[in-house]
Formats: sequence, structure tokens, C-alpha cells
Amino acid sequence: MREATASAPGPSAAPRITGRRAAEIAADVERAVGEGELPPGALLPPLRELASRLGVNPNTVAAAYRLLRDRGVIETAGRRGSRVLPRPALTTREAATLPVPPGARNLAHGNPAVDLLPDPAGALSRALGAAAAAQSGMPVRYGAAALEETLGAVARGSFAADGIPGGRLAVASGSLDAIERIFQAWLRPGDTVAVEDPGWASLIDLLPALGLRPVPVPVDDDGPLPAAVYRALADGARALVVTARAQNPTGAAVGAARAAELRAALADHQDVLLIEDDHGHGIVDLPHHPLCAHPGGSGAAGTPVVRHWAVARSAAKALGPDLRVAVVAGDAETVDRVLGRQRLGPGWVSHLLQRATAELWSAADPVAVGRAYGLRRDALLEALRARGVPAHGRSGLNVWVPVADETVVVAGLLARGWAVAPGSRYRLASRPGIRITTAELDPEDAGRLAEDVAAMVRPAPAAALGGRGI
Repeated sequence: MREATASAPGPSAAPRITGRRAAEIAADVERAVGEGELPPGALLPPLRELASRLGVNPNTVAAAYRLLRDRGVIETAGRRGSRVLPRPALTTREAATLPVPPGARNLAHGNPAVDLLPDPAGALSRALGAAAAAQSGMPVRYGAAALEETLGAVARGSFAADGIPGGRLAVASGSLDAIERIFQAWLRPGDTVAVEDPGWASLIDLLPALGLRPVPVPVDDDGPLPAAVYRALADGARALVVTARAQNPTGAAVGAARAAELRAALADHQDVLLIEDDHGHGIVDLPHHPLCAHPGGSGAAGTPVVRHWAVARSAAKALGPDLRVAVVAGDAETVDRVLGRQRLGPGWVSHLLQRATAELWSAADPVAVGRAYGLRRDALLEALRARGVPAHGRSGLNVWVPVADETVVVAGLLARGWAVAPGSRYRLASRPGIRITTAELDPEDAGRLAEDVAAMVRPAPAAALGGRGI
């Protein structure tokens, strides 16, 4: 088997690319990227050059490069060649995590607070017991409905209360699983997706893994900027993903006025796929202002804004990340496609888990939980404001602090006993910042943390957003 050398930056020897078939060549490049032999930015050999070295047809190499591009490993730019992506899909953004030394407070993890989750020994065991009793003598078997009826009733009531059409529902194993299935239902490699910037790291990682291209949309405290959404849709974005509230990492929440502006943008692009991620359901004391439907009278669901839409509500933040359940409402064709593809994979989400989710969701007190998270978050925001440090955190678990140099601030805070997340995990084209998870931050510790942040951040005079976002 012939070998070819790839051009990689740095003093180390470039790896040898081997293979005779497209799948073999692609697999060998993936191996080299995964093992660090081909670092981010490494230039791959031109098609004809690699084909000559391997003794194969150039079409074989072209097919291998297409596979690598579709898998989110490389980017191709015509005459400028093919390079390993800055963050190939083989390595997620969350993998770039600094170890937290003993004694340091971990405010980088993004987890919900343990004391605000349902008691796993009490509420969850009762829920599973009720689910088991419901199946006594009538176990769920192949061919059963994908949606457990108790969860279906709870979800429909929840969606209806917010004016979201809930006639067609699906259940997935968490928000990211739901979003991936929705993407696969409508999009193809090479399609562009408008996403919030800064935004959810896992979503940003998912796009290249599916061969999709992100279009960054700046956000402010009210969510995506309407002008940027207009531009993205006018430039041909096939889909738009918006976080309803508790946006990760900035805490943005879409208000009534912003929702109206975004619906107006979407109404001019009926063929755009709209996905609303409402992972903040159950932990936020702000209402959900949906984009998928025009407001109906007296809380009733209005008419859809676009042809294909979906709203995903996850149980992870309110009930615990290990409860891998998200309910999806959407137009009939989107939900049917998601269910059809699901049947060819896992088949369905366990009815035991669905029944447990319904029991726990019904017993939860979202107002009290949202108020508790708000007190912890607001304590830090007020302490930072008192020290002249601009910060954002309208809802949810996190506070976003713009900084000039993420590395310096993250390292400096770690030396002072605070682990925070660098904003690079969440950014595409937006300005630097750090994310601080306040879910388990005692309000009495907020002043000390704010003092340390202020010591590391040299705040410049606050500038107007000017359409640029956070």
C-alpha cells in the first residue's frame, strides 16, 4: 500500500496517509486527526497529488475528502486546498477543560444545582413505581406508541399554556438528540444553519459533524438580533436555532417584543426550518414567547409562522441530566419524519423514563426553582455591577462576563480558587468572554468572587451594542 505525506504545521514529521478506497483514506485521515498527528489547520495534499502518491483515481481521493468534510473533520476551499477544521468533530469543545485543583470552586461545569433537583430516592422511585404498576400485565412491546400517554398529557398542557401548537409530539433522549434528528429530517451536508453566537457548544460541535455550516448570529440579553437574523435568512440559511430562555452561555431570554420581531423575519422565509430550544423550562421564572406561531387569543395556540418548526423541552436542567428525556412539538411532517427515523435506530424512548418524567414534572414547583436560581445569579450580577464589571445573565444558570483576554482571566481566577469556563468554547465570531455557572454559588460568596473577577478584568467604558450583540 502506498503512503502519502500530509502538510502539517509544526516541527514534527507529517503523518503518512494510506488507503486504496475512499473509506480507507478517510478513515486514516480521521485516525491521524484523532491522535493529534494532523493538528487543526493542517493542510492536506491536493487531490491529484495524493492520488498519484497512492496510485488511485483522483475521484477516489475526492470522495474521501467529501466524506471527511461531511463528517466535520476538514474544510475544503477550492484552490486554497483542504485543511483540518479548527475544531474537528472528532474533538468536542467540552473536551478542552482545565483540571480543577483541590480546594477550587468549580463554576465551569454548567450543571443544575443538586439541592434544586428532585430527590432521586423519593420522587424518582415513586415515579418509577407508578410506571411499573401501570405496565403490570401490559408491558410495552414492539409496535407500541412512541409517546407514553401520561407524559403526552403533561406536555400538551405545558405547550398549550404557552400558545404552542401541541397536536404532534415526539420524545427524544435530550435536547441535542432531538435537534440532531430534526436536522437529519430536513437538512443535507453543505446546508447552512443560523445559530446564536455565543451559543451552545454542543450544538456548534454538532453542525460540522453532520456536514452543516454554521452562520453566527449575534445575541443580546433579549436573544438573537433581528437584523442579523434577517441577513442570515436572506443569505440562504436553511435553518434557524433559537434558545427561548436560559441561553447558554449568556442567559439571554427572548422577550415579547423580540419574539414579534423574529416572527416578522421568519414570516418572509416560509421555507426556513425553525427550532426552538427551551431547555430552560422548569428553571426560569420568565415566560416562553414562542416564535413558531403567531399569538392566539386567550392563550390559545396561533397559526404557525413557518411551514416546518419544532420546539424541544428537555428535562435535563429541571429534573437532572441523567433523565435523558426531551419532548418535541412540531408540524406534522417534521414530527413524522423524526419518529420514522427514530424507529430505525433506538425505536423509542423508554416508557418507564417517560412516565417518570411526567411524574416529576407534575410535582415540580418551577416558580420556586426559577426564583432560587435567579437569586444566586442576581447576587453575582449585582456584585459585579457594584465593581464596574459589565456582565450578562437575564435568566438561567450562567453569567457571561466580556473580557479582553480569556486565557489570562481564566488562569488568574483559577489561581484565586475559582474555575470558570473560557468563552472560546461557545464563540464563533463574537467577542471574548468567560462563563460563570452560578447554580451552586452561595449569594454570600458572590462579593468575594466579584472582587476577584474585577481584579482580573480591566473594564473598558461600556460601549453601545451597535447591532453587534454581546
